Amino acid sequence: MKVNVSEYLIKIIENSIEELGWGALDIGGLSLEPPTDIRFGDLSTNIALRLGKALKENPLKIASDIVTVIQRNLEKSPLKDYVHKVKCEGAGFINFYLENKFFYEYLRDIIIKDDNAIKPNLGKGMRVLIEFVSANPTGPLSVAHARQAAVGDVLGNIFEFSGFKIKREYYLNDEGNQINILGESVKLRLKELEGEKIEFPENYYQGEYIYDIARHIKDKGIKISNYSDFAVKYILKIIKQELNDFGVKFDFWYSQKKLRESGKIERALKILKKKGFTYEKDGAVWFRSSEFGDDKDRVVVKSDGTYTYLAPDIAYHLEKYRRGFKWLINLWGPDHHGYINRLKAAVKALGKKEDSLSVIIVQLASIFREGRPIQMSTRKGQYITLREVINEVGKDASRYFFLMRRTSSHLDFDLELAKKETPENPVYYVQYAYARISSILRNSTMKINAKKINLEVIKEKEEIDLIKKMNQFSYILNICVSTQDPYMLVVYMQELAESFHKFYDRHRVLGESEELTKGRLALIKATQVILGKGLDLLGVAKPDRM
Repeated sequence: MKVNVSEYLIKIIENSIEELGWGALDIGGLSLEPPTDIRFGDLSTNIALRLGKALKENPLKIASDIVTVIQRNLEKSPLKDYVHKVKCEGAGFINFYLENKFFYEYLRDIIIKDDNAIKPNLGKGMRVLIEFVSANPTGPLSVAHARQAAVGDVLGNIFEFSGFKIKREYYLNDEGNQINILGESVKLRLKELEGEKIEFPENYYQGEYIYDIARHIKDKGIKISNYSDFAVKYILKIIKQELNDFGVKFDFWYSQKKLRESGKIERALKILKKKGFTYEKDGAVWFRSSEFGDDKDRVVVKSDGTYTYLAPDIAYHLEKYRRGFKWLINLWGPDHHGYINRLKAAVKALGKKEDSLSVIIVQLASIFREGRPIQMSTRKGQYITLREVINEVGKDASRYFFLMRRTSSHLDFDLELAKKETPENPVYYVQYAYARISSILRNSTMKINAKKINLEVIKEKEEIDLIKKMNQFSYILNICVSTQDPYMLVVYMQELAESFHKFYDRHRVLGESEELTKGRLALIKATQVILGKGLDLLGVAKPDRM
């Protein structure tokens, strides 16, 4: 497409506001987005509502004045052939109705350039590190970790496609009390297998996997010098295989144990001390986190000389910046919510911008079978693992279902629904749209010359609605990046599949006139490109047949 309509429209709106004398008002950035109701045009802005607040005037009157100037400026711009009309509607929204010519050119671009036509360059090469899952290696991954894995991996895919340079990292908390308890748990189970009667403490790890490790040691006759180290390596191998089968690969596995041994924790604390941001009280070392937005100061070195959790985390995040990353994104479970402010305080104390660190809380997931939730207890080993979910419903349904709510919302995962091969199953519904298109294209003998094809034969409501839905793809990715949440992509994929199925149920592709058939083949081929890219980003398979 010769003209980026959205970017050019924003310039016209900004110039129109300048002409009216309101350009100096600080009302935030200007953006265009698709209205939630397609009856109100193709692009919309709420700028008049924000100006109304600043000027203490009626937003509708302001919108009307802006529209008058916009219409005049449009006549002198390259957009005059693309914008059908501009209206102020509702409480003061300015809505733009685009000509079909715009959508035909968009469609042609996709056929010619494939997914390069829909690739946003939001990141401009910025280096971003996404740290997620980071579960203590004390047992197989639970569904809570599985949801974090799906969210983090898909976020990484979206960021990468949107022009960021992405790396994925798993932080290994491979030392400390829980790791010691893990080793002792294995040691006691081994004694039990060897016939010794033992009292197994309530707070030790009781899952069947502890027996598995002990049996492995016994059967192989392995001599163990450190049960904790052996158990961590054993479980880490399981975790890596589970994630690999889930389609999740990490660029880095960062060990807390190695971080401590490197002396980087001491160096990070020395930096804070030099800046005057630590002090001693009651034999402990405190970080002045309250000066940087935390509700109180925090201990970093306890009176016995050991570190609190915060000390290695400060050093770890300093290392992330030193490795050249400009934006750090952490995905944490809900039990870490209270920890956000103290880490952000540390980032600011180290001289970094607060918004260079984003912490996303991923809420828990409940697994339902036959309408009933399955009860879970991590310490007792009574929980559904990622492996069990993959084995029961497969990788595609697992990944898709873990993304079907906002990360800030609790998620209910229905195992029975995830196994259904009917349109009731959301992932099946989207994959079926892709497979349907593949079948049509396979059965067609017509060759399409994208540069010469007449797309004006595409004019039925369902056809235009489908192109309009396709046109929202880049906008949806923008939302996912700005919110650091892939949920809207899942919603969009359902809507795009629905738009295609509606078109297909009402109109034939093959068997019409040659010109119309070619036009509709181009339409469904473009749909397939976007459906395919969306499924790629979600890490879900693109089936040719179903």
